Amino acid sequence: MGSSESKAPSLLLEQPWRKVSEEYQSNLVFVNSYQPVNRQVKHLRILLHGPVGAGKSSFINSVNSVLKGRPSVRAQTDAISGSSYTKQYRTFKFHKNSGATYSFVFNDIMGFEEGSDTGVLVEDLKLALRGHVKDSYKFNQKKVLLEGDDGYNSDPILEDKVHVLVCVVPADAVSRLSDEMVKKIREVRLAASELGIPQLAIITKVDEACPEVKKDTINIYKSKYLKEQVDRFHQLLGLSMNCIFLVQNNNQEIESNDKINPAILCALKQMLWYGEDFLNDQEHEFP
Repeated sequence: MGSSESKAPSLLLEQPWRKVSEEYQSNLVFVNSYQPVNRQVKHLRILLHGPVGAGKSSFINSVNSVLKGRPSVRAQTDAISGSSYTKQYRTFKFHKNSGATYSFVFNDIMGFEEGSDTGVLVEDLKLALRGHVKDSYKFNQKKVLLEGDDGYNSDPILEDKVHVLVCVVPADAVSRLSDEMVKKIREVRLAASELGIPQLAIITKVDEACPEVKKDTINIYKSKYLKEQVDRFHQLLGLSMNCIFLVQNNNQEIESNDKINPAILCALKQMLWYGEDFLNDQEHEFP
């Protein structure tokens, strides 16, 4: 009698549940040519927030690397401190070879931490949504920014306000998010919803969380484990599935990686689409 060896269950789906590589060139053309239709703004503003160490600064660097076609470091990162390396409210513009800038910017912000006296304060993040936080303001973990303080913008215009809110969470942390952390993220999400600001999420460090993706990044949307994390995050925060994206940040590469770039560009394109819809709505509110 012949015997058959039992096979270990596959960690991958037969087909990716989201396809990103096929649209790479058209996405790149879109990002390169994007201009807000609303003439009140020169740059669409995207604010990244989330737990400390989630990869917010690394994602900014990854976007810059994709646009330049080579590794590039704009936002400084720190992998060992255990606390937020970003202390200021920083605006990052992206420069084209012609000397012009892309028509969108990212704002990096201090990360959320456990406890009420560490990390960025939820109330400060709410102020940032409304454009009340000036660029380069250094966050005070003990005191909310108040009108009259040096870093407070008392009369924000539409250009100063956030047009897209993006939550950034590492893949291996989704199942370990504490109730307190979820409460902070959800409180900011609700504040953004009241302002009509569209929201997305990025699940980062997928290569560290899934061995199949570490072997080959092309498996990013075929990984069963990562699909489970997306489903779980969807249930925790209530974000639609088509608003949650998987990315591997480009922080280990010394050359442009055509397997990493499509997922980053796919997420960026969606941010611009959602932000453009928001800005179009503001034309009637801010004539």
